[in-house]
Amino acid sequence: MASRWLRPEVYPLFAATGVAVGICAFSLIRNITGNPEVRCTKENRAAGILDNHAEGEKYKENFLRKFVRNKKPEIMPGLNKFFTDPTY
Repeated sequence: MASRWLRPEVYPLFAATGVAVGICAFSLIRNITGNPEVRCTKENRAAGILDNHAEGEKYKENFLRKFVRNKKPEIMPGLNKFFTDPTY
């Protein structure tokens, strides 16, 4: 059975599945540990609704969002410019 699944053709499938599981795990851990609306302990849940706008803003404005804020939404800007700019 192991030789059936451990062929070289299956490695990209394992890699894609591993990346997907890693992204899901990162998202879950980030939300559980950093999201101000998720409360895991009983004391925090008993506090009710909190008006902690500063903590929510800190969670929302993470490093990646700040980095891509003023960037153009292009994956390959050089290639896009080559095909769209008539003076290039």
